[in-house]
Amino acid sequence: MTQLWDFTGGIHPPENKHQSTARPIRKGAMPDRLVLPLQQHIGEPAELVVAVGDRVLKGQKIADVTNGMGVPVHAPTSGVIEAIEQRPVPHPSGMADWCVVLKPDGEDQWCALSPIDDYKQLDREAVLQRIREAGISGMGGAGFPTDIKLRPPRDRKVDTLILNGAECEPYITADDMTMREQAAEVVAGLKVMAWILRPSRCVVGIEDNKPEAIAAMRKAVAGTQIEIAVVPTKYPSGGEKQLIQILTGQEVPSGGIPADIGVMCQNIGTAVAVGRAVFEGKPLISRVVTVTGEAVREPGNFEVLIGTPIHHLLETAGMAQERLERLILGGPMMGYTLTTDSVPVVKTTNCVIAATAAELPAPPPEQPCIRCGQCAEACPMELLPQQLFWYSKAGEFEKAEHLNLFDCIECGACSYVCPSSIPLVQYYRFAKGEIRTQRAEQLKADRARERFEARQARLEREQQEKELRRKERAKAAAEAQAKKQAEAEMAAADGQASDDRAAKAALVQQALERKKAKTAADTKEQPVPSSTEVADDKPDIEALEKQLTQAEAKLNTMQGMLDEARSQQADNVEKLERAVAKNHDRVQRAQQALDQARKQVAEEPASSQ
Repeated sequence: MTQLWDFTGGIHPPENKHQSTARPIRKGAMPDRLVLPLQQHIGEPAELVVAVGDRVLKGQKIADVTNGMGVPVHAPTSGVIEAIEQRPVPHPSGMADWCVVLKPDGEDQWCALSPIDDYKQLDREAVLQRIREAGISGMGGAGFPTDIKLRPPRDRKVDTLILNGAECEPYITADDMTMREQAAEVVAGLKVMAWILRPSRCVVGIEDNKPEAIAAMRKAVAGTQIEIAVVPTKYPSGGEKQLIQILTGQEVPSGGIPADIGVMCQNIGTAVAVGRAVFEGKPLISRVVTVTGEAVREPGNFEVLIGTPIHHLLETAGMAQERLERLILGGPMMGYTLTTDSVPVVKTTNCVIAATAAELPAPPPEQPCIRCGQCAEACPMELLPQQLFWYSKAGEFEKAEHLNLFDCIECGACSYVCPSSIPLVQYYRFAKGEIRTQRAEQLKADRARERFEARQARLEREQQEKELRRKERAKAAAEAQAKKQAEAEMAAADGQASDDRAAKAALVQQALERKKAKTAADTKEQPVPSSTEVADDKPDIEALEKQLTQAEAKLNTMQGMLDEARSQQADNVEKLERAVAKNHDRVQRAQQALDQARKQVAEEPASSQ
């Protein structure tokens, strides 16, 4: 016998399950229109792959999630896409969302299916991909994509796989009837998930108020290692964390997930969907829904197509409109009141309660808290509901969060036992929503700040790069200008040197001629030259003075350029130094030539006398 543990708190509300277990599961009638929300699970909404006017086949993919977490949506029957528009969807706020409106054509024609004969011959990843492509998400809770849940972190080995058949919520019998009538399919899907995870233990937890389901499941698992664990009836034993504690004695850590302690829970309906996806190749297009309450004449469980409007489902169950007081989606503990019966059945819809005024009367007005402590005694998560209530009502969300507000599973046990009729869960939901909103706004602000800082850094970087390029261009232009000027000056200096060499050559030629003439005069008497002839032999002192002046001016200019280049640490300092040295030599040569000429002019009158 499987060892069992207990969890703190819990309550025993009236079950009211007998109303919907007197009849076998019936097939729901085909509605005139099917309304398929694009988001039926946790994660990103699916994106359309069809358009208005397209004809689709049963099981054909009409929307898919290409980025992020999610699963596809399939056509529950063949027909024509009539509209893509905002429609009311199942949500406590009564919100509307984008939906695909499919008009059935009555042919119910399947698309091509590809069942797997022996899934064990495939790679695990291929089987997980088949589960994803079938659009399977958790069918007993928030709708977490099953293929992602079957991929636990690599550092967390799943030792225990639990199939949750407790179904502790009053009124709901969908899983109970599924185990009674489809036990073989449940076990087949469980085996597929066990093959993927390879746990050391597989156990099906069923409350002891379901003897028919227990017998059927025991028969189905005969000859296997799968355990059937019969747990005591206590709400909320069907909660994931509570069932894990009952079957393993372990507690999921605060803020953690079952995989953190090597455990994974799956739902009965999810197991059936996985089996059908693998062995028949069929996507998730229908589910079992409990329709009950005193306002319906034929309560029971129906296999209905996803997208079937609630009002059509109620008509199938024979609802007496005049007796209807409240329409609840889900169970009376964790469900919520519908504002319209036009919302469709989605993958997570497990129950619709059409209650009369006597069956589920309106709660009395809220009274002040008397601090009786009954809520704390009933809380299965061992929280402090009183303090959470005060902080949530006062808007002190940070304090509520410090008291582990997000560990609350919103089972409603505290509200059920409260003598002051305080809707505690509603306050907790409000506080959680506000905290999530604040986190989203903070994240948005952080991202905006990061984008602004990145933009500022980019602009500053671009400005620095622009300034650097400007300086480089200016430096290059200055160097080019200096190089050009230096080349021009060098060319001018070279021309001046050529002129100096020509003048020197002329002076040398004149000196040679004078020497030659003097030699001739010494060897041969010559008549005294006339004043004109003497004047013609004299050197041109004025021209030599002009050359000296020009050479000194040039030297001063080059010296000034050299001083400026040295002060700016330019690259052409050496070249200018050479030019200055050359000009200095030219000045000396010009000065020597002028001095020689002046000396010659001074000596000639003395010799003539």
